[in-house]
Amino acid sequence: MKTPREMSKRDYEDLGFMCGLEVHQQLRTREKLFCHCPNTRYSQTYDAELLRHMRPTLSELGEYDPTALMEFKTRKEIVYRISRSTVCTYEMDDCPPFPINEEALDIALEMTLLLGCNLVSELHVSRKQYLDGSIPAGFQRTTILGINGSIPFRGRRIGIRQLGLEEDSCREVSDAGRRRTFLTDRLSIPLIETVTEPEMRTPEEAAAVGQVLRSLARSTGKVKTGTGSGRQDVNVSIRGGTRIEIKGVNRIPMIPALTHYEAMRQKALIEIAGALARRGINAAAIGSTVADVTALARRTHFAPLQGAISMGQRVLAIRLPGFKDVLNGQIGPRAKFAREFSCRVRVIACLDRMPNIAYSDSPEPTLANRLWERVIREVGASPEDAVVLVWGPEKDAQTAASEVLTRAREATMGVPKETRKALHDGTTLFERVLPGPDRMYPDTDLPPFAVTQERLDRVRRRLEPPPWEFVERYVQQGVPRKLASQMASDPRRTAFEWLLGLPGADPRLACRVVGQTIRSLRRKGVPVDRVSDGNIVGLFRMLQEGRFARDALPDLLADLASNPAATPESVVSKLIPDTSRKPDVGATVGSLLSGDDWRRDGDERKEMLIAMGLVMPHLGKFYAGAEVAQRVREHIETRRKSP
Repeated sequence: MKTPREMSKRDYEDLGFMCGLEVHQQLRTREKLFCHCPNTRYSQTYDAELLRHMRPTLSELGEYDPTALMEFKTRKEIVYRISRSTVCTYEMDDCPPFPINEEALDIALEMTLLLGCNLVSELHVSRKQYLDGSIPAGFQRTTILGINGSIPFRGRRIGIRQLGLEEDSCREVSDAGRRRTFLTDRLSIPLIETVTEPEMRTPEEAAAVGQVLRSLARSTGKVKTGTGSGRQDVNVSIRGGTRIEIKGVNRIPMIPALTHYEAMRQKALIEIAGALARRGINAAAIGSTVADVTALARRTHFAPLQGAISMGQRVLAIRLPGFKDVLNGQIGPRAKFAREFSCRVRVIACLDRMPNIAYSDSPEPTLANRLWERVIREVGASPEDAVVLVWGPEKDAQTAASEVLTRAREATMGVPKETRKALHDGTTLFERVLPGPDRMYPDTDLPPFAVTQERLDRVRRRLEPPPWEFVERYVQQGVPRKLASQMASDPRRTAFEWLLGLPGADPRLACRVVGQTIRSLRRKGVPVDRVSDGNIVGLFRMLQEGRFARDALPDLLADLASNPAATPESVVSKLIPDTSRKPDVGATVGSLLSGDDWRRDGDERKEMLIAMGLVMPHLGKFYAGAEVAQRVREHIETRRKSP
């Protein structure tokens, strides 16, 4: 199986690779979407726990959504950890929703306009069923604001199918056995969902488009940042496959590996279906042969079965006609086709102690050969068949056996429609069957809401150009494209614009000051966002005048951040008391490096690093690092040549 590095654009074209994104971004509002609870940071603290069981409801056409039925089959207990400071009776579905948060609506409309979507004239709130427990009501309130937009991308346009405004779900704490636990601090935070058309042709393009949409949202300065504030669902398919939704991709850099290995998995599944067809195996041929082999299994030394039987659990054997060696087929890095069956058993039968299945032609040691022979005879399997064992409490084991047969029937047809969970190694696991249209129905608690022309005019008046227009302007002014892309969505873009307007300003230096120095301080926990744009510009002016070197900027900005009353002049005077009497570079270097502390047996790199560490604390506030480095290098060369 090829790795992403071994694939070319032509390889993905031959596969018929298609990818689309659903980008979710929390909004920075004062309150949640349908109540007055504060939109605050996450917290692990909670005041109470609430237990619920979920049940599916009929759609408007009297049908059940397959995802809801699957979740109901798991018989999960859902526990909510509730904090009185972040949720109210609305989130627990004990009172009707409040009117929609108009601050959130305006931000979402702004995004809809930036994407060039056709706006709706009237909002209709719908309920979207979620029986995984992530929303206590069992449904999410959501509405569509615009359709048929687009963004520019590498000389073409990527279509935006729709932009919606919805409430966020709970944060999962644990999911073990029949109990799933959530924290409710994230619940009902306003969230925009941007859905692209499936027009990305390679995994790398999918990530790049994700970055464009992320930058667009952040350029408004009205979205939340940090872990969990933005998430992507990635839709992938290849020719002959089907749309697979990879849920909850928290980091855009994960997208290339996830989409590549999903494409490879679909290719492998299509090949498995072809192999089964050549053997004359279709869905009808799978049958439903299941036998209770608990009595036989008592003789095994296979630890998982021994443990199950000792607890009074049942062992069932399932015959899969024509499946000899099929379960050993490679579908991903370190993943065999048998993993697909194991995941179904884990998720739907809630048998999550691994391993949870064993099969007759597995290369791993399971049952002894003689015992396998007796099990195979018990289910009437032929040499061309495979036999799968599942074990657990009687009802769970029956559910597991049913899921094994279901997955085997799906194998004859290729790629089943699924939602899959992203893993950090780029692979995915089965999460649930793909939802259908029956999960959506109108919300009868909220009336339609008119989007007036007056509101749209107000939103348009404060609308700034999209970030790609800033990027092109910055590039024309001499900023490298990568830095320009970062700056276009930087929270300090206004300060950067002011710096560019100063006489003789160096665009690259302005980028480093705003985009790198400030970002680095923010990561270290320095409250640098307290520093006004005017004070940043004031420091930059003094830097241009030669009052201090760029290496002094972090200390100066940190001092400004710690003292709201401070000015650029006061912090420079404090940290660099006498800028008119700079120390002589040559003399200082010669004095500090007169000994041999910096020598490291001719290792030039180490010697340079140590020497700079000795010198820069004394000169860094007055001279640029490059200038000091040059003098240090000259001194080292002179010392090296001297006897």
